[in-house]
Amino acid sequence: MDVQRKLEILADAAKYDASCASSGTEKRDSSDGKGMGSTAPGMGICHSYAPDGRCISLLKVLLTNACNYDCLYCVNRASSNVPRARFTIDEVVKLTLDFYRRNYIEGLFLSSGIIRSPDYTMEQVVSVARKLREEHHFRGYIHLKTIPEADDALIAAAGQYADRLSINIEMPQETSLKQFAPEKDVRAIRRTMGRLRLKLDEAEEGRSAKTKAKPQRFAPAGQSTQMIVGADTASDHTILHTSANLYGAYSAFSPIPDASRALPLRAPPLLREHRLYQADWLMRFYGFDVGEIVDDSAMLPLDIDPKLAWALRHRDRFPLDVNRASREELLRVPGFGTKAVERIIATRRTTMIRLADLARLHVPRHKALPFIVLSDHRPSPHCLDEARLIERFKPKATQLGFGF
Repeated sequence: MDVQRKLEILADAAKYDASCASSGTEKRDSSDGKGMGSTAPGMGICHSYAPDGRCISLLKVLLTNACNYDCLYCVNRASSNVPRARFTIDEVVKLTLDFYRRNYIEGLFLSSGIIRSPDYTMEQVVSVARKLREEHHFRGYIHLKTIPEADDALIAAAGQYADRLSINIEMPQETSLKQFAPEKDVRAIRRTMGRLRLKLDEAEEGRSAKTKAKPQRFAPAGQSTQMIVGADTASDHTILHTSANLYGAYSAFSPIPDASRALPLRAPPLLREHRLYQADWLMRFYGFDVGEIVDDSAMLPLDIDPKLAWALRHRDRFPLDVNRASREELLRVPGFGTKAVERIIATRRTTMIRLADLARLHVPRHKALPFIVLSDHRPSPHCLDEARLIERFKPKATQLGFGF
């Protein structure tokens, strides 16, 4: 099989992995005439988006889509009737360098099906990164997928060469993992993630220590994971509780060719994946916990975002005086992002914030006004009590057309 055909198969096989965010790594380039590549933004093949909205281009492939495991939700499972291919180490290295020289990519995302053993597979993945870094002095971004149960020395080597490491938690519930992927062990997955976390903390301590010794490098952009949403019956409350204990990415389940009868016939709404990301953001940056975000139904509403849903359930806390409220209170106002809150706090040190200032502070007035008090604005006393307030925020119905 020629390399082009391998690329078609193994790039397509990698598209289901969502844990390839590439923000937060070290800044490197080759402007000094040494080495090749950089971690600067650019345009390319597979688009991944950083939290600040920056677009990252990656060559996203599997080393092989052959696999010893038979996970029912995976298109590359052992029993799946899909074409199989396998790159050599040199083929992945050459593709990465050739694509970079053509300005198609600025980095590599490399994963693999598990062949022979976890150690053998991990060794192959690490060898690609080692060859790029040491032999070709590649300074672009590298994200490697780590293999559960691989030897600790291989994990350490992966962190030495990669900017980010990831490992999939797979399913939000241990019972689901046993049902859909009986060969995988949730304890082994969590054990590997714990080892990664420990090494990341050690590297961070080394960078913070005031010593002349150069700190050990280990995945400066950190680790990530993902879980599949919608393949089992786990509620949003269960998913968010798992995420609160173990930060992850969410990947909406997609029906796959030759699928098991145990899987749902239809994919969940992509909007559910979006709402879960929003809820996860509230926990990480806005001070919310799981119990506040999800109500008694254990599912997030799809028609409004989770922060607005919380505010509508807690109308007694509003309206909030923007010129007096604490940072923690401001972060809970619908429409107020973290940067907007910082701008508000900085502005009110020198002047009272007025209605006209909201546009300058990049605050969406439509969403925020019912919940806030300004020096020249106060919502009507019955505004927050109005039963139809939620209708104000729901998307307006649109007329369907035929497209011609």
